[in-house]
Amino acid sequence: MSGRRLLLLDTITGIDERCGGAVIVSGSHGGVSSTGFVLDAPARPFAVFFNDAGVGKARAGIVALELLEAIGVACATYSHDSARIGDARDGYDCGVVTHLNAIAEAAGLRAGQSVREATALVGA
Repeated sequence: MSGRRLLLLDTITGIDERCGGAVIVSGSHGGVSSTGFVLDAPARPFAVFFNDAGVGKARAGIVALELLEAIGVACATYSHDSARIGDARDGYDCGVVTHLNAIAEAAGLRAGQSVREATALVGA
């Protein structure tokens, strides 16, 4: 049985106090600007999934992995080829995990899983 709320946020700018302890699937990319909204949130989510935005130069689209690991938040990205950027429902329904931080790995997440399967593994 699930123990954590699952929240679908088309944009991570919608993160707020209701997200504390939740599992978030965001349509946003996992870049530094998006990650800042999680770092500044009034309550920490348990896990966040971002679109990898094609990873980009110097891994710019997935920097959230390290930044969120540093504050104890599980983080994974899903392929921009599997789900539309900016559409959290599509990320949840169609997304395929591409990258993850050590916290997400410890929870049993693996590249190639569906986002739906991965959220279940972290209790949503």
